[in-house]
Amino acid sequence: MTRAKPKNTLSRQQRQEELRELLSQQGHLQHVVEILVKLSNTKVEIDEKMVARYKITVDTKLKLMNKYLSDLKSTEITGDGGGDLVVSVTRKRFDT
Repeated sequence: MTRAKPKNTLSRQQRQEELRELLSQQGHLQHVVEILVKLSNTKVEIDEKMVARYKITVDTKLKLMNKYLSDLKSTEITGDGGGDLVVSVTRKRFDT
């Protein structure tokens, strides 16, 4: 028997999907990757001021993405069909 997800769970999941889409459209991740490619290119000299600006930009964009996208450590685990997770604990005695 599957249970319906609570309304707040559905709206939270919907909000997360919408935020993922928005962040994707704004190109934050792509911009971070472009900056990292520039910084890793040893053929081009980049002055210290630009490196500092790149660092601030990358850090800010990563914090923004981290704020709105859940980390794996905070991801909910659900059972089949999004229902409750069932955990079975079996106790065995090996000493007789």
